[in-house]
Amino acid sequence: MPAQPGRLGETRRPVTVVAPAERGATRIADRVVAKIAGQAAREALEALPPDAVAPHATVVVSAHPPLRSGGGTPIATARVRVSLELDYPSDIGGQCNAVRRHVAERVGALAGMEVPEVAVHVERLHLAPAPGAAHGRMQ
Repeated sequence: MPAQPGRLGETRRPVTVVAPAERGATRIADRVVAKIAGQAAREALEALPPDAVAPHATVVVSAHPPLRSGGGTPIATARVRVSLELDYPSDIGGQCNAVRRHVAERVGALAGMEVPEVAVHVERLHLAPAPGAAHGRMQ
């Protein structure tokens, strides 16, 4: 009876070790990184104004990054631009900083990329209603 895979007496090929640089690379599309960044921006903001457009991002991923990890493998870098709408008055600077930190952290964790730059563009401010203010038309 011939030897079956996984049985004693089976002849196996020796395991060869391939250097990391020769194994290939995973390329993550710019639009995927942009979706990750947009979702991270939504997560960083506590609440959006009622009629606001959800944050969206544009991303440029460098093809030949200069950074290298400990093993000599290139690390992709992503430069992110996030556009969002905020309530006013609010801590605009604080919200922008929270978005920058969270986007860099999430893109780094989920896509395995270095994020040296996150530019936040506030497209529009929405006047937040005063507490206790009446909604609708007044006569």
